[in-house]
Order: sequence, then structure tokens, then C-alpha cells
Amino acid sequence: MKKIILFMVFVITSMTHAHATSVSVAVTEDPILRHVVSFKFKAATSQEKLNEIIAAFKALPQQILTIKAFEWGTNNSPEGLNKELTHCFLLSFESEASRDAYLPHPAHKAFGAIAAPYIEDVFVIDYWVN
Repeated sequence: MKKIILFMVFVITSMTHAHATSVSVAVTEDPILRHVVSFKFKAATSQEKLNEIIAAFKALPQQILTIKAFEWGTNNSPEGLNKELTHCFLLSFESEASRDAYLPHPAHKAFGAIAAPYIEDVFVIDYWVN
């Protein structure tokens, strides 16, 4: 009987410890395709022009219905590994076909025409959230 009680205490303690140190990971039922775009703007780009470019990018989800989610922000990492890319935009799509419809969309092309003269460098990566 003592062995059973000790074993139960061990199991309960192990479960409590495992629960306390576990890391929560978000799991989605449906896969999501993320499209990450980061820009380095030319040094001469004014804050007014930056605001215009950001506003144009923020307007895309209302113009391109295949965009399911959108967020953006500016770099604040203390690591210094951003390679002078300062602005990041994250778009979410349900499928590669949805993303592929976004790329040549006239609203996306119009945004590119607004932003391109002020962009010194760009980084794009797409990945599936599993």
C-alpha cells in the first residue's frame, strides 16, 4: 500500500511540475499562410511620406478580400539584427491561391507604385502556420 501511495505522489508531483514548466503553443485548426514584408526606407523619406505609405498598405485588406488578417509595426528589437529594415507588415491568407491573387491585384500594384520610390531594401518571406 505504501508503494502505491508513493507512486501516486510521484505521478501527481511529476504532472504538476510538467504543467508548471510547459510552454503554451497556439494551434490552429485551419492552416494559415503568412506573408511577411519588411522595408528599409531611403534616408531622405519624410515622416509624412512614411505615414502615406503605411496608410496605403493598411488600406489593402479593404480592397483585396483574400487578405484575412493584417498587422504592422516598426522594429524595436534590441538585438540589432534587423539589417536596417525598420517596418514590418504581416498579412494572412487562407491559401496559396489567395496569396497569389493578392500579388498582381491592382490595389497591390498601386501600393507598390506609391512605396517603391522610397524603399531602399525589402525582405519578403511566406510561411505556413501549422
